[in-house]
Amino acid sequence: MHSSSVETKLSDILERALSEQPLSQKDVELVLSVKNVDDILSVLDVARELRERHFGKEIFAYGFVYYDTMCRNDCLFCYYRKSNKKPPRYKKDFEEVIELSHLLKKSGVHLIDLTLGEDPAIHNKEKFEEVISLASTIKTDVDIPVMVSPGVVPEWVIKKFAEEGIDWYACYQETHNPVLFSKLRIKQDYDTRLNVKLKAKEYGMLIEDGMLLGVGESISDRAHSILEMKRIGVNQARSMCFVPQEGTPMEHVPPPSVLEQMLAIAATRLVHPDRLIPASLDVFGVNGLQPMLLSGANVVTSLVYPETGLAGVANATLDVEEGRRTLEGISHYIHELGLKIATQKSYDRWMKKERE
Repeated sequence: MHSSSVETKLSDILERALSEQPLSQKDVELVLSVKNVDDILSVLDVARELRERHFGKEIFAYGFVYYDTMCRNDCLFCYYRKSNKKPPRYKKDFEEVIELSHLLKKSGVHLIDLTLGEDPAIHNKEKFEEVISLASTIKTDVDIPVMVSPGVVPEWVIKKFAEEGIDWYACYQETHNPVLFSKLRIKQDYDTRLNVKLKAKEYGMLIEDGMLLGVGESISDRAHSILEMKRIGVNQARSMCFVPQEGTPMEHVPPPSVLEQMLAIAATRLVHPDRLIPASLDVFGVNGLQPMLLSGANVVTSLVYPETGLAGVANATLDVEEGRRTLEGISHYIHELGLKIATQKSYDRWMKKERE
């Protein structure tokens, strides 16, 4: 396609995106493929305009508690895959997690993301009572919204989370190409993982899905993921760059560029104008925050309280102990872009509206 016809086609796509009309697979592929600087800037401009239409200048912030790094799975890309001997393995005790959650709330985050691997001691034996109790205690005693990221769990556990008032269920497919999924998530079932999200939605929880960039997917796969997340009705749609991990089969695979991350976030915003879209500090650290916000993201995730021994997922230690992955550490990056950190009331209001 000649550059002039690409520009004409892109201009038409961006006009439709601004009118919040549905975009096709080919439309999204073209947005993800733009190379010309002016075209890239046009895409980012529209993504930001859509964000501002629905969220104004407000940015939300999530505190991250990686509660248990044990895992029964052997995902090709993951530092914490069961066969990797390199990562720190720990399970934080109940009181420590509650204390950390209090500290994160005091720092100004709007939500606690309670994350754990599929710990064989929990998942294989269906001993989920502590996780349910932990999430419930954070919700009631710390008095803050809670997202749980426990991987694949039985339906009774999802039902219990919902009954306890847990707000969010996050579970990433990484790709919505079942063939690639089976290569990345070895011996895991694509539909089972997809269905836990749908079940959580049925029980009234808000749901998050996400795609991983740079793990063997095509531009077509990326576009399909963005549209598939729309189809299943996610409340938060994530795209995140793969980070090579020591001790994994993919440790020498080069990661995608910041530009690929920016276009993925922007394309997600064009398709999901009124959804939450994360800018994770777990990939490029605080240095990558502004490019993601310039691309239409509106939630800063993976804020980790320093000096607690907690790890991140994709970048276990990046900017953590220096205190740069705190709300205080990132706030000036947000303000420099003319944006502001939202109030808790504003976040709670958004969640309430989503549930109506």
